[in-house]
Amino acid sequence: MAVPYSLLVVTPAPPVTTRHVQAPGAVPAVRDVLDPADPVSASFRRAVSARVAAFVQRQAPVLEPMGVELAAVRTMAAELLDGGKRLRPAFAAWGFVAAAGRPAEDGLGALLDAAASFDLLHASALVHDDVMDSSDVRRGRPAAHRRFEALHDEAGWLGDGPGFGRAGAILLGDLLIMWSAQLLGEAGLADDARRRAQPLVDRMRTEVTCGQYLDMLVQAQPLTRWLPEVDGRVDLRVALADVDRVTEHKSARYTVVRPLQAGAAIGGADDRLLERLAAYGSPLGRAFQLRDDLLGVFGDPAVTGKPAGDDLREGKRTAIVAHAYARTDDAGRGLLVALLGDPDLGPDGVARLQELVQSSGAAAEVEATIEAAYEESLAALETAEVTDEGREALRALADAAVRRAF
Repeated sequence: MAVPYSLLVVTPAPPVTTRHVQAPGAVPAVRDVLDPADPVSASFRRAVSARVAAFVQRQAPVLEPMGVELAAVRTMAAELLDGGKRLRPAFAAWGFVAAAGRPAEDGLGALLDAAASFDLLHASALVHDDVMDSSDVRRGRPAAHRRFEALHDEAGWLGDGPGFGRAGAILLGDLLIMWSAQLLGEAGLADDARRRAQPLVDRMRTEVTCGQYLDMLVQAQPLTRWLPEVDGRVDLRVALADVDRVTEHKSARYTVVRPLQAGAAIGGADDRLLERLAAYGSPLGRAFQLRDDLLGVFGDPAVTGKPAGDDLREGKRTAIVAHAYARTDDAGRGLLVALLGDPDLGPDGVARLQELVQSSGAAAEVEATIEAAYEESLAALETAEVTDEGREALRALADAAVRRAF
């Protein structure tokens, strides 16, 4: 997909205003930010955005002495971090509330910074994912590697423009990983609280990275090998086991389980509570990813910020693809083999694959799996010894994670 060149030009880093970043020390009241009936409210998202923007602004005197060229890097980081669902910070913040109740007014800033660190890690994963998937667009804007490529082309530099773009994006993703660790370390948590959370965060970073590698291995499998015929029928066992394993490590733990547990650990949760929160978070995280997979096939680009059918164009091996391949006829399987993963797949090809997914019953099967995982998650939550506000918020977060259009 070609991206209009005018969208690729990186402008200088904008001045930070009070619309984005509160004055030093200014933290909104707990009651205005943490509403269990609306746990990822506009107020919560604004508060997290303010903490993230303030952190990125604090990096200016670190980067500027190294050279004016780094202004573009900071701009890209700031724009990438401006927005998003803020679900990971929400799970972290409400994990704390589930274990310890709402924080004191003077402790909210530290909790928000710790929670916000998860979105810096998420941003790094998005940048790296877009490079690996050769995605042109992220949240309605050119992906980072395309923007670095445009910088190279506009300046007339020597060498390979796309290669420069990929290298720049990899480094930006690496920087965001380091900033994520820095923000957590500088959050102002008590030493014992940080020590309780750190092993969970460390494990999450390992899990998401290794989960991404497992995903790469699955993507490299030809459909006919990944979904072999046994006694005249497609055998789904290997494919669905692969999907479950990748989804658990690449998505469920990274999106729900570890942020939730880390927040609870900051709040002093014991091992039993951490286990019950994992029993809630694991099926919910899988349902979240399955919803993401459906949106990757059927989502509205104006809402998702990604081109329609992008997962089909990238050839992602998802539960949707596995079920569609197993439930269709020989002609349908031939169509999947021919079109899935075609980087030049146009609207007609996307529409043909979307129709196949629908008519085969694959979409309905995945919807049923989402609903079953959602119910499993809520059942686990009922047995967890959490605060009343925490329980209410985690129920609402389950809805936000599963019943969404972006």
